[in-house]
Amino acid sequence: MRIFFFIFFIFISINEVLANSNPIPGPRDCFWARGPFSSDPYINVAYPDSNVYYWAAAFSMPEGSTLEIQGEYPRSRYMSFFSYNERGKPIGSLTDYQIQSEATNPFIPGNQRSDFNRSYSINVLNESPTTSQSTNNILYTPEYRKRQQLIVYRIYLPDQNIDITGGAKLPQPIITLSNGTKLRGKQTCEILNTSQPLQVSFDALGIPPNEYRRLISQPDKPDTWPAHNPPKWFIQLDRKSLIGMYTGKIDPNAPRSEGGFYPNLDNQYIRSILNRKHGKVLIVRGKAPTTAKTYSGTSSTEESNVRYWSLCSNQSFVNTRVNDCLFDEEVPIDKNGFYTIAISRVEDRPRNAVNQCGMAWLPMADDGDGMFDDDVTIIQFRHLLPSDNFEHSIQKVERQDQLRKVMGPYMPRARYFMPNQVETFFPCPSK
Repeated sequence: MRIFFFIFFIFISINEVLANSNPIPGPRDCFWARGPFSSDPYINVAYPDSNVYYWAAAFSMPEGSTLEIQGEYPRSRYMSFFSYNERGKPIGSLTDYQIQSEATNPFIPGNQRSDFNRSYSINVLNESPTTSQSTNNILYTPEYRKRQQLIVYRIYLPDQNIDITGGAKLPQPIITLSNGTKLRGKQTCEILNTSQPLQVSFDALGIPPNEYRRLISQPDKPDTWPAHNPPKWFIQLDRKSLIGMYTGKIDPNAPRSEGGFYPNLDNQYIRSILNRKHGKVLIVRGKAPTTAKTYSGTSSTEESNVRYWSLCSNQSFVNTRVNDCLFDEEVPIDKNGFYTIAISRVEDRPRNAVNQCGMAWLPMADDGDGMFDDDVTIIQFRHLLPSDNFEHSIQKVERQDQLRKVMGPYMPRARYFMPNQVETFFPCPSK
């Protein structure tokens, strides 16, 4: 009998713990109910950068209401609000430097980042933006399908030793109804119906598995297809050209992508598909753009080539999952301004692929693309908010055939090696 009561007590205790704990880690609230999106253990979809955190809010504004979002500038490299439609296409946006406030905006170069007053407020409109309308502190968020509206809030690289919100609470919604009543907190969430299911097209988050299977199993293609040796880089174009990475058919006049995978239009990307059958380690070298080094909590934001850059190791376009990323300040730079990054499975990591040897390292996933091929990895460079006078940014590349010419020394060069070759060809400098 004692054993029965002991087991019963343990069962009740475990269930109480499970009932009182949140199985998905990370701060969220009734408005920002989805997220934070990032690498594990966070929600991981739409190729998030592992040093970046996203929250999404799905809601419906009542007829005649107005919505205000009050927040604090986070202590981070970047923040923004974007609205999207059901296909993951950006509709409206407000980036940190565009948000006006009585507080000092810490994201404008030269401004202090440590001022105590960090408050701002933006207004959300259930309207589509037009060229004649101002975007100052207004986020255009038109409804789609069954009156759903969607906003994604992003924070890039919170300062070191500060939580993932950048030391600020999640921005809070305040709704004013048509009769003048103002609501906050849970009442706002109830009126906005923020717990509603997400109305999204499946292909907004990735390629359907059956289509991906067909693309990687084309007749008369090698078993390493579509990986090239040496790796070939692709700029981010429309969805048809994304499929062209697998078919080999890319329209040279294809437009830059503005939809799918919920992109941040302040970023532009180049990506390559790898296959470790070509070699167990990929070495990537190139010149590093300068960035504002905010991670240690600098007092002001500096002028730089780009606001942020990173290289990420990802899985397939089906699950759009990130393995891990390296951001600019994590990557050792040599005296000429060049980086060297090794990419491999953990078991194949060269012993000199460590920062003290001047070489950063990124992991490949043991299950490869996460679907059908254990040897496949997708890598992706990001350039965020380049300065107008930086002529070698990814944003300056309009066509696939311009990539190498425009990026110049900032264009990454990549080559496959075996681990022992990396240790031989890239000796660790002696102290």
